Amino acid sequence: QVHLVESGGGLVQARGSLRLSCAVSGRTFSSVVMGWFRQAPGKAREFVAAISRTGSSTYYGDSVKGRFTIARDNAKNTMYLQMNSLKPEETGVYYCAGYYSAYDVLAPAAKYDYWGQGTQVTVSS
Repeated sequence: QVHLVESGGGLVQARGSLRLSCAVSGRTFSSVVMGWFRQAPGKAREFVAAISRTGSSTYYGDSVKGRFTIARDNAKNTMYLQMNSLKPEETGVYYCAGYYSAYDVLAPAAKYDYWGQGTQVTVSS
C-alpha cells in the first residue's frame, strides 16, 4: 500500500507561483510512477503532469506546458509541482497520484492506483 500526502496549496494572485509537494510512504517510492491531477469546482478531474520512476521522463497536459514543472526526489520520497504564471481558472483541488511500474517509462493512459487527499489551490484575479 502507498500513502500520499499533498502540501503547499494556498491562495495566490494571478500570474503568481506555488510549489506543491507530495510525500509518499509505503511501497518503495522509486518503483512508483507519479502524477499530478486537478479538479476545478463542477468540472471533471484533469491530468496535469506525470514523471517516471527515476525522473528521466516527464509528461504534461497541454494547458500547463511551459509553466509547470514536475520533479521528484527519490531520496526524500517526495514529488513536487512548481507552478508558475498561475491563472484564475486553475483554481481547484490538486491531487498527487501514483502507480507501480516495473519500467522507467511513462504511459499517458495508465490507471493510477494510489491517490492523496488533495490540496486546495486558489488563484485570485
